[in-house]
Amino acid sequence: MSQEYEILIKKIMKFVEERDWNQYHNPKDLIISLNLEAAELLEIFQWKDEKEVKQVLSDEREHIEEEVADVAIYLMEFCNYLGIDLYEAIDKKIVKNGIKYPVNKCKGSNKKYNEL
Repeated sequence: MSQEYEILIKKIMKFVEERDWNQYHNPKDLIISLNLEAAELLEIFQWKDEKEVKQVLSDEREHIEEEVADVAIYLMEFCNYLGIDLYEAIDKKIVKNGIKYPVNKCKGSNKKYNEL
């Protein structure tokens, strides 16, 4: 786990502890909250065509960053609660996906691994 990650998770946990929110931050509620925040991020783009999406990406950058941060905070807190090293989990998943999606079969394709 990187030093930056450890500093950030400590900052998140201190924020939660200072507010006595640990009583509410269990795995079930953290994952529900993560999904609610992801839905708020998704809502920014709902019903927008390609041109409107480009405009939203420009005009609502700060709002998008805040929603991304909310998603990341809940994910990091969830991982911390369960003792998951997020960086290690991502690294393992990239390796696994590399096997499922070999470059020679999937480059430029949006097909699922079982359709390649």
